[in-house]
Amino acid sequence: MLDGEYVIFLDGREHRCPAGSFIYIPAGIEHGFRVGDLPSQKLNLYAPAAMVGYFDELAAAIGAGEVDDASLTEIAQRYSMEVLGPVPGGYTS
Repeated sequence: MLDGEYVIFLDGREHRCPAGSFIYIPAGIEHGFRVGDLPSQKLNLYAPAAMVGYFDELAAAIGAGEVDDASLTEIAQRYSMEVLGPVPGGYTS
């Protein structure tokens, strides 16, 4: 975490991650996240680079005003992801 705080949901537990934290999430592990109590920035590293393009497609859909649950699910599936549960508030805005 570069700045602020994120809350990571992993293995059914909530982990508060302040600036300076590092969290490793193995491929295939169900997880989620949201911004914590402070405006935040994080750096994601993917190896292998399976997520290349996901955030570009998501940003383009948001910019075009074309994001709903169905389109978010469709984009996620192209990158071997599955959206579980509701999308956190603020994720697509």
